[in-house]
Amino acid sequence: MSPRLRLPASGRLISARPHASSNAIPLCMRLRPVRSYAQSEKPPPQDQKATGPNQDVLPHVSEEASMMGKITGKGGPELEQGTPIQEVLEQDSEAKEKAPKVIKDEIKAASVPKGTRSFSTLQSPDTPTEMDVLTSNLQTTTISGHTEGHMPSEVQEVTDALASRLQTDGTQENTEVATAGHKFGLPELPLPKGMHLKHRYDPLVEQTTNMMMRDGKKATAQRNMDIILAYLRTAPPPMTDPRKPLLPGAPPPSHLPLNPILYLTLAIDSLAPLLRIRSQRGAAGGGVALQIPIPLTLRQRRRQALEWILDAARKRSFRGSGRGGFAKRVAEEIVAVVEGRSSAWEKRSNVHRLGVAGRTNLLRRPRKFKISL
Repeated sequence: MSPRLRLPASGRLISARPHASSNAIPLCMRLRPVRSYAQSEKPPPQDQKATGPNQDVLPHVSEEASMMGKITGKGGPELEQGTPIQEVLEQDSEAKEKAPKVIKDEIKAASVPKGTRSFSTLQSPDTPTEMDVLTSNLQTTTISGHTEGHMPSEVQEVTDALASRLQTDGTQENTEVATAGHKFGLPELPLPKGMHLKHRYDPLVEQTTNMMMRDGKKATAQRNMDIILAYLRTAPPPMTDPRKPLLPGAPPPSHLPLNPILYLTLAIDSLAPLLRIRSQRGAAGGGVALQIPIPLTLRQRRRQALEWILDAARKRSFRGSGRGGFAKRVAEEIVAVVEGRSSAWEKRSNVHRLGVAGRTNLLRRPRKFKISL
């Protein structure tokens, strides 16, 4: 017989814990998703949805007013597009009296039915027209002239009035037909000289703009021209020098700032030389060059004067920065020309002095040398 197993006595209880089996399902896998409604695609009806604390609330004030209007039959505010303030004021007489005048005028204008006028455009058959009055006067005057012996001049007056009335009506109809479809009247043909697109500016203004243009920047030159004319318009009247007279027939200096284009034209045309000097070698024989004066056209004269003015303006000192600095210097030089302070007057006098001294050279003809072989 096998010996009996004896365990030591102890006050501590030993609990036996079974080992976890490998086939146990974890807790996260044992939880299954639970839906609050069936598996069908259609959601439950509206009355079966659970209501939260913010879902069962009172309707808006406008909604209550609309519901009360439907119940009472008086009509309420429109919830979709809103109610105009005019309709709200019509229902409240006290608010309508205290409304602004603009809203009162709009309510008053809306009360007038559309398609009506404050005057009548219809003419009753009993109302005589102006043409009927003239015709009746003509008949009455003709009959009275035969019966009572009136002067035939009255008949002539009525006839002339009737003819002029007919002619006026015909001219008005022709004018309406000619201007049909046009907001403004058509220009008269042939077009005036200033209506041409390429010649809409003054010739001297256009020539000055082209002379100031650099690198093909026409817009910059036009802006400078605008600054020059504005300077001449706002400048004080110039003080002319009698030793440097302007063109005869020029307006007084106090009138020049009123017309800046005339101001510019007077300065350039007064400075423009009448001729130029051409050096011609061999005109008197040998290698001697003669100074021969040659007359200039108006455009050539103005071009020479502009060259002198622009050259003097470039030599002026700068008075500030900005893209309008050169234009202001040119405008100051033009004022100096009118006042006789510009150095261009000396160049003009030198050219005229050489022209007077060399006028005898106009009669000389260059010699033709015969070449003997």
